[in-house]
Amino acid sequence: MPEPRREGAGARRHLSAIRNVGEGLVARVVEERESGGPFTDFYDFCERVDPLVLNKRSVESLIKGGAFDSVGHPRKGLLLVFEQIVDSVLARRREKELGIMSLFGEAQSPDGAGAIHDERVAIPDDEFDKSQRLAFEKEMLGLYVSDHPLMGVEGALARHTDCSINGLRELRDGETRWVGGVVTTLQRKYTKRGELMAVFVLEDLEAAMEVMVFPRTMHEYGPLLDDDAIVCVKGRVDLREEPAKIICLELKRPELVPDHNSALHVNLPATRVTGSLIEELKRVLLEHGGPAPVFLHLGQKVLRLPDRFNVASDNGLLAELRVLLGPNGLLS
Repeated sequence: MPEPRREGAGARRHLSAIRNVGEGLVARVVEERESGGPFTDFYDFCERVDPLVLNKRSVESLIKGGAFDSVGHPRKGLLLVFEQIVDSVLARRREKELGIMSLFGEAQSPDGAGAIHDERVAIPDDEFDKSQRLAFEKEMLGLYVSDHPLMGVEGALARHTDCSINGLRELRDGETRWVGGVVTTLQRKYTKRGELMAVFVLEDLEAAMEVMVFPRTMHEYGPLLDDDAIVCVKGRVDLREEPAKIICLELKRPELVPDHNSALHVNLPATRVTGSLIEELKRVLLEHGGPAPVFLHLGQKVLRLPDRFNVASDNGLLAELRVLLGPNGLLS
C-alpha cells in the first residue's frame, strides 16, 4: 500500500477513489499507518487496522485497485486467499480480546517459532495478466493507474491507422480516417424504433473522443465491442458541435503482435540530451538485445546505433522506453 507523505490527505484521496471504500474506512487506515508506521505486508495490515476496515467487499476492492502492490503481493494470489486470512486474523484478535490467549501466556509451538494460532496462509505467487489487472483498475478507480492497455503496442496499432485521435480535430467536418484506441464507457442502447446502437469513448495515449455506432453498423460490428477492447475505427469526424464525435463506419480488432525484427525509431530532442539519460537509454537497449536495428532521431539528424544496441522490439522494451522518454519518445 503506498505510503502517505507527512499529511494523510493524498492517501485519503487516492484510497477513497476506489469503489466500495468510504472516507471513514480510509481515515482509519491512514490513522493507523501514521501512528504505527507503514504496513509491511497484508497480514500486518489485517492485524493492525480497526476490524471495521476488514469488510471483505472493501478489502477485495482495495486488492483489485492495487492498494497492496507496494508490499509485494500479487493481486490474483491475494484475491485467492484474502478471505481466509481476514477470517483467521479476526478470530485471533477476538481470542485476545476475550483473554483466552492470556490464560495460557501466549502459547508457543514446540519449536518455539511462534504462537500456535499464528499459522499463516501462504499467499500464492499467481498474478493476472496485464489486461485483467488494468480492467480491475478501471472498474475500481474509473481509470488506468499502473499502466495503459496501449503501452508497448502503440507502434503495432499505428500500422493499422492513418490518424491519431488528436489529429481528427485538425480535419474538416465529415472527413474519414482510421483511428485506434481502447473502448471505454461502452453503452448499448435502443433507438425509438427499437434498433440497437452503441456509444463509447475511444481512448489512445494522448486523447479520447466519443464514438457513435448507429444501428446498421452496430448490426455488423457490434460483437466486436467490449469495454477495454483495443479496436480500430473507420469513422467520419463530426465537428458541427462540441465536443467532436466520430461516426463509426467500420470497426475491427487488430492483431497487435509486435514485429521483433522491425527497426526501432527513438525520438530524442537535443534539448533533452543529458549524460544520465543516454546512459539509461543504453542500459535499457542492452537489456532487450535482439535483431532489430535502433535509429536515434535528434531533430533533423537520424543516427543508426551500433549493432550491439540492436533490440527485440517487445512490449516490455517499448513500455520502458515510453516511461524513460515520454509519450513522444517512440516513432512509428
